[in-house]
Order: sequence, then structure tokens, then C-alpha cells
Amino acid sequence: MSTLLPLLDALDDRPQARDLRERTYQALGETVVDVGCGSGRAVGELAARGVRAIGVDRDPAMIGIAAERWPAGEFHVADATALPLEAGSVTGYRADKVLHALAEPEQAVAEARRVLARDGRAVLVGQDWDTFVIDADDPARVRELVHARADGMPHPRIARRYRNLLLDNGFTDVTVEVHTIVWTDAGVLPVLANLGDGPWLDEQAARARDDRLFVAVPMFLATGTRAA
Repeated sequence: MSTLLPLLDALDDRPQARDLRERTYQALGETVVDVGCGSGRAVGELAARGVRAIGVDRDPAMIGIAAERWPAGEFHVADATALPLEAGSVTGYRADKVLHALAEPEQAVAEARRVLARDGRAVLVGQDWDTFVIDADDPARVRELVHARADGMPHPRIARRYRNLLLDNGFTDVTVEVHTIVWTDAGVLPVLANLGDGPWLDEQAARARDDRLFVAVPMFLATGTRAA
């Protein structure tokens, strides 16, 4: 986690990421649970707006960091499929870059429906891990690395299923948007290093030095209303 946290902080600080977070906060109501809250930034930002913001993460260390950073929030160690909340107790549910890491993402969405009040809003955000767009001299090698990284996750392509997951669990007014995060600077190199090292990464570092780097990651944002 010691190496992951600075990377997450750097990504969250990018203007495009901040804009996307703002989009996810719309119409969540007065009581919101943020599932997979990590270091708690969304909880802190929502709490600063007068929302009762509840952060849930299965990593106790992350919850400890979140509680220290954002004392106005409420934090719990729990799994996304078994939230420590009563049925119908929240007006908004948010899961940002979470479902791909779950063994049973369908159960997490069913749990979202359980804890949401009538007409409550669910927001699912994340990338399809097959859709990293990277300009490189060897596109075949990039495809190989991206697919290998994706195949190491429980559900790397879950974002393309967000709409159907919401519909299958009785949500209405379901919408899907795509917001693309673009990098043209060395700030993305730690992200690329997670795909693999070697000559291809050296090439990307050289591109960054020469102002010729291009990486784009489409982020899928799906929303739905909990029907009666």
C-alpha cells in the first residue's frame, strides 16, 4: 500500500479526475455510501458539502488513513457485498474503480439496491481494462501487456456491463457516459510501469522527455435510480 497510495493521490489530483469525481457527486442526496473508498477523498469532499458521507473499504489500513485524513467522514471496514447499513438507509451509492476487483460484482450491485432508499441514485465508475490507448512503436507488444494485466483481475471488463448490471437489479433511468482521461506527460509512467517494464517502458519515458507521449483511458460512468 505504501507505493500504491502516492500513485492514487497523484491520479486523483489530475484535473480530469477531479472533474469526473464532481460528475459522480450529482444528485446523490443527503446520505451517501462510497464503496471501496480507499484513502477517503470522495468521502471527505462530500462531507465538506454537508452530506453524511460513509466510506467503506475492506482494507483496514486504507480505512485508517481515510479516517485520519478526513475526520468529518464516517468509515467502516466491510466488504462491498455485505455493507454495514440498514435496508433503504442511504440516498446515494457510489462505487469508483471497485467492481473489477470483486469476485462477485453482481452481488455488490444487489447490495447497492438493498441499502438505497426508494428513488436513491447508484453511480458506478471504472475503466474497461482492455481499453488502454497507448501510442507506441510496437502496438502488438502494448496489446499483449494490456491484455495480460487485464487477465490478472477477477473482472477486468466489468465496466462494459455496468448498464446491464443496473438493469438486472431493477434500477431505472439507467444512463452511461464515457469520460476519457488523457496523459501527455511523465505523470502516467508509474501507471504504465504496472503493465510491465523493459524496452517498451523506456520508450514511453523517452516519449515523455520529448513531449511525444500519449495515453488515454476511457472511464465509464453509469447511473441508475432505485425503483420501488
